[in-house]
Amino acid sequence: MDTIKCQGVLIDMDGVLVDSTPAVARVWSRWAAKYNLDGDAVVKRAHGRTSLTTIRELLPEESPEMHENENRWMEQAEIEDIADVFALPGAKELLGALPADRFAVVTSATHRLAEVRLRAAGLWDLVKNMVSSSDIQHGKPHPEPYLKGAAKLGLPAQDCVVIEDASSGTRSGKAAGARVIAVRTTTPDEELVAAKADWIVNDCASIRVVPGSGDGGLDLELRDDSGARRAPKMA
Repeated sequence: MDTIKCQGVLIDMDGVLVDSTPAVARVWSRWAAKYNLDGDAVVKRAHGRTSLTTIRELLPEESPEMHENENRWMEQAEIEDIADVFALPGAKELLGALPADRFAVVTSATHRLAEVRLRAAGLWDLVKNMVSSSDIQHGKPHPEPYLKGAAKLGLPAQDCVVIEDASSGTRSGKAAGARVIAVRTTTPDEELVAAKADWIVNDCASIRVVPGSGDGGLDLELRDDSGARRAPKMA
């Protein structure tokens, strides 16, 4: 059982706090069909990244104005598709156990979409700090999202722990200088290991906030009945 000491926690939303996978797949598949693209490949490419980044990559010959229009369509379509969006195991308990000023949600969704999904999952009232795609210039795997999340808490990223489900987000957290707990809700272990995750657990129910040592920091305990393991280092 590992105990991780930190000053703050930076938490991804989709796939960590909220299960939006079916909704995301439906909307991106609809979008892919408009352009005769493979829906499954598009959904996989879009995971853990901003919609605008994915749209730009898949439609490189189109104008910036067209990219922005498609991004607005995507945002609205995802906002309207929340029927089966819900909190993942342990998400509400983890957020409730963390001091509100010591964690931030760091998501590739826009602020509007993030609020809608967190409300649908019953988590919005627990969130005081958030960094969304509306707040950044460079999306994951660039370090900017997690650097801004740490700054929002008034902390260096090196003093924070990131909780992520995607390889792009894991790389973002590591590039920012944070340690990363990866959850295996959406991504195979081998991809999380390749992205340099420090620990891999099943979900947020595998992470418990325990009384600290009195130094003002946070202690996170990875439960040993969760399948938790320290990720092996890549050669």
